[in-house]
Amino acid sequence: MWSCPSPWDASNLRLQPRRSTLRSVRGKQTRPPHPPRARRLYIGVVSAPGSSDSIGGADAPHFYVRPVAHCLYRTKWRIIFAHGRQLPSLGLSFCIASSFMSTPFAALGLSSTLADTVRDRGYTTPTPIQEALIPSMLAGRDVVGQAQTGMGKTAAFALPMIHNLGEGTGTLRSIVVTPTRELAKQVAEAVYAYGNRLDIRVLPIYGGQPYQRQTRRLNKGVDVVVGTPGRMLDLIRKGALDLSAVEVAVLDEADEMLSMGFIEDIKSILAATPDARQTAFFSATMSNDFQRLAKQQLDNPASCRLEPEERTVSSIEQRYYPVANKRDRTPALMRLLETEDITSAIVFARTRNDTFRLADTLQSKGYNAGALNGEMDQPERQRMLDRFRNGDITILVGTNVAARGLDIDHVSHVFNYNLPRDPQVYVHRVGRTGRAGRSGTALTLVTPNRRKRLKQTERHIKRTIERTDVPSEAQVQAHRDATLRAEVATWMAAHDSRRERDIIDALVDEGHDPAAIAAAALHEARTRRKAAQRTDTSKQTAPPADSHEDGMVRLRLNTGARNNTRPGQVVGTLASATKMPGSAIGRIDIHPSHTMVDVPSEYAQQVRAKSGSYKIGRQRVRVE
Repeated sequence: MWSCPSPWDASNLRLQPRRSTLRSVRGKQTRPPHPPRARRLYIGVVSAPGSSDSIGGADAPHFYVRPVAHCLYRTKWRIIFAHGRQLPSLGLSFCIASSFMSTPFAALGLSSTLADTVRDRGYTTPTPIQEALIPSMLAGRDVVGQAQTGMGKTAAFALPMIHNLGEGTGTLRSIVVTPTRELAKQVAEAVYAYGNRLDIRVLPIYGGQPYQRQTRRLNKGVDVVVGTPGRMLDLIRKGALDLSAVEVAVLDEADEMLSMGFIEDIKSILAATPDARQTAFFSATMSNDFQRLAKQQLDNPASCRLEPEERTVSSIEQRYYPVANKRDRTPALMRLLETEDITSAIVFARTRNDTFRLADTLQSKGYNAGALNGEMDQPERQRMLDRFRNGDITILVGTNVAARGLDIDHVSHVFNYNLPRDPQVYVHRVGRTGRAGRSGTALTLVTPNRRKRLKQTERHIKRTIERTDVPSEAQVQAHRDATLRAEVATWMAAHDSRRERDIIDALVDEGHDPAAIAAAALHEARTRRKAAQRTDTSKQTAPPADSHEDGMVRLRLNTGARNNTRPGQVVGTLASATKMPGSAIGRIDIHPSHTMVDVPSEYAQQVRAKSGSYKIGRQRVRVE
């Protein structure tokens, strides 16, 4: 069930009581109850302001009205139709936003061209947030929208924005600011798809791309820019991005940008636009910082806050595993990875360094794992995402920000290595699995000092997370044995094993026990599989085995000539971080995407231990 206010809220409606129904609420007046959490139902008929007639006339259906929550600026109301009938539309001022209503996009006020485009893309009925906020944006009002991923926030601002722009002119009149490169690309693609018939030109701008390419596109003329705060601000300061004609400014996933520390960048970007602009804030969460910024930047906004009764999908199995302390989390994660039936998984960690460390640990154990975080450059992040999407990597270790907006259907498991502080972040993480109608599993490691946070999360999602003990070593071994038995049964059923039978017959003729032969064969198969896994993993991370000096260890850094890396930077960075004399560093080979460096063997462990904490220029550097 969804609830949604503005632009049609209870202040625009009048309740006309039916005396026969008032007795069922103990003689109370028809004024809506207060405070909003009241559970008593009020029954009546809605009428439009200034009208003596009920909507739908004498035969109008009964319906229940009750307040369910607070938005930023007003109380929200839930309208529940008693007989399943829908009220006719009375125009923008008096319609009621409800999950039971079905309004075609054209009825929201969109142009026929846009309505046809939406229909051709397979969408017939707007989502609640679209139904609530598209008319307000068409009318030029500022808006605030909160809804979960997948509820149509992008179309809620893109469609009215394009409608108000009309035909493309090549003058920059709209901007959309997003927290990540991936989201910027997704939003730009959506705006292009919706506005293509109107010749709307859209440009995504974000770090990791050459400035020259972006400035060249801006000089040719665009109607909409979708970008990340850092790159947009850089282009503004360079004089390449002129926002003086901007009519609409949208912040998508605004709360995430604030949590990333972009608040001053956002204020600077908005300050570069005209005061008379229309501003829209969209987010999945609404923190106190978000609300303060909204009050500062928005003028009497229409608002819509959509929260499902069930905040996590019922098809997602959720369990938590108590661990004694932080040090026990990694061993617990390893046991869970062994005992769960995983297609592909995302492990959420709190910090960027944690993602690198966990990915390295998983790789050393034979898993096809990779890290994803905001410190990686764009090409590297895109390669990692593509490998995970294509199945080349089974386990992706990422931060909240890096995985924001990640939409991959085959994710079977989500692991919370750290229980997030914000329960809404937990909802976002869990939502990465169980997509497209599939089932999913979300597992969380909880230390004793996070039990209170776990209870807060359970209250937020209105669901109890099942407690389960971490599998013991004996359970892990039993799972390994069961897996091997199943594999052997599959091999016997699917393969022609006449040659193998001939070998066994020969061994039996030599006097060997058949059971001992089978045991030796299984042991050899296990050994070879582990070796193959280690080989596959080493192909991802191990440096080439080319020669290096005696007493030196050759290490690989994930930065190279493409990042303008110079030998002096490598020497200075490694020496200052490890107290290793710069003169002790040996041969340095800088390749296009990586650098090979020889370091004394006694310092190799120190250099590896600080992987991810090095910085050369603006590039965070890992030792691989």
